[in-house]
Amino acid sequence: MPAAVLIVDDEKNILLTLSQSLQLAGYRTELASSGQVALDVVSARPVDAVLMDVKMPDMDGLTVLARLTELKPDLPVIMMSGHGTIDTAVKATQLGARDFLEKPLARDRLLVALRNALKHQAAMEELEELRAQLGRFDMVGGGPAMQRIFSLIQRAAPSEGRVLITGENGTGKELIARALHQNSRRKGGPFVKLNCAAVPHDLIESELFGHEKGAFTGAVSVRRGKFELAHEGTLFLDEIGDMPAAMQSKLLRVLQEGELERVGGAETLKVDVRVIAATNKNLEKEIAAGRFREDLYYRINVVQIHSPPLRERREDLPDLIDTFLREACAKNGRRPLALSPDALAVMSAYDYPGNVRELRNLVERLAILCEGPVVSRTDALELLPRGRPLPPMPEPTAGGDAPVAPPVAVTAPPAAEPAATANAGGWRPRVDQTFREQVEDAEREIIQRVLAHTHDNVTEAARILDLERGHFYKKMKALGLRRGQSES
Repeated sequence: MPAAVLIVDDEKNILLTLSQSLQLAGYRTELASSGQVALDVVSARPVDAVLMDVKMPDMDGLTVLARLTELKPDLPVIMMSGHGTIDTAVKATQLGARDFLEKPLARDRLLVALRNALKHQAAMEELEELRAQLGRFDMVGGGPAMQRIFSLIQRAAPSEGRVLITGENGTGKELIARALHQNSRRKGGPFVKLNCAAVPHDLIESELFGHEKGAFTGAVSVRRGKFELAHEGTLFLDEIGDMPAAMQSKLLRVLQEGELERVGGAETLKVDVRVIAATNKNLEKEIAAGRFREDLYYRINVVQIHSPPLRERREDLPDLIDTFLREACAKNGRRPLALSPDALAVMSAYDYPGNVRELRNLVERLAILCEGPVVSRTDALELLPRGRPLPPMPEPTAGGDAPVAPPVAVTAPPAAEPAATANAGGWRPRVDQTFREQVEDAEREIIQRVLAHTHDNVTEAARILDLERGHFYKKMKALGLRRGQSES
């Protein structure tokens, strides 16, 4: 069905002219001769956009705009005025107007503004729908692995069953725990977390159960523990595999009976807490080794959710990189950056041993250091840790001033290692070199290899490295390179 546009103006001729123009462009139109009529129309039936004059008797357009924003916050409104000023345009934008047009209206300009407003609204609705389906879990990714996680969260969250989340460091186990809490019947209660590996063994009991004044040296006042703080909510025990054996038995009792005593106290306190645990260890092996209680394992492992490493869900990398890049640019006050296909290929080939946490940090580094506006393959090569294989360079196209050479794999120079173990014929660190000198050596090696690959075709070499030809020549000159010096 064609989009419905409400036109608001106190001049009848303008109403009829604009209505006819928009109808010829395929829109349905509604007409309102005053601000109050416009509000009545929007309240009575759906419209897709509003085109409204600023200057009207009784109720001016800016007043109507403010009320429309309260009534229908997502309704796109385009303001128009024959007496437009910068101040008026700014105020209209601050009140929520999508665009501001000066009379007399140019038909093409009007249609472009209207089309953009409707496209933006459609995109926002699509985004909200996607968030309603998956984004409510505050996690990025639509691949099979993440779909399985979303499905498990959806089924487990409304229950009272305890959940054990397994996976390597940096895979987002806390995000899964938060999603379980936020989609549970306890979402109105607190979400409390404790990293069992980060608390000294002699303090973990106090952290979990609290202590009374004078219970030990330094206990100068009563302190509530994590279980009390999480009452009627969720307690997330991260790295539970590192919990001391003595503490495991005390935790088991609380899980079984729902009650505890503070350290140094005699009063028994009832607690209503749902426990979600996480670990990067194989608890079954820990049980076999005698480091983890089997009965505690079965208490916390009612439902198990495995958070896969990033290398096992590479299909999510483009969405993750895009999301982190936008967040990092906004956070650091940088203009938005676009990622070139070659840069994405480089970043998608890396294994990310630190998983999503490492990816987020690398992307933020990229946002800070890249001069942009497009992230090139070279930018990505400089971003990733050295010494890891990278994807082959694209095969040169036919034509140009040199024959086409077969593709070669480019590998970043290896990470620094002691000179005694470095490959005799390869790159090796120099303790007498500055960081800049070592970077220049690495750049020199990459350029030499690319020139060898293209048989000294500078134009093609610059294209492969995603550099402007002039910049490539400057880089060669700065590094003391000339044609004919490339590696064979």
